Amino acid sequence: MKKYGDILNAKSRSEWVALINEWVHNEIDRQMLIRHLLDGIHLEPLAEEFDLSTVQTQKRVDLAKKQLFKHV
Repeated sequence: MKKYGDILNAKSRSEWVALINEWVHNEIDRQMLIRHLLDGIHLEPLAEEFDLSTVQTQKRVDLAKKQLFKHV
């Protein structure tokens, strides 16, 4: 099974941004996913950045990842 790093490195950043913009339909979830997956921001700083709890952030990122990776 491939790791996220291997999967992410298979495409350019611009390709990932285009895919995230296409398949993640909530603006905040898109921004969070880009910051987390492509910029490497961990969940706690991400939660602070978006003024959410770490649990809420984890759930939103997980759902956005699930949506995205259905189409990759």
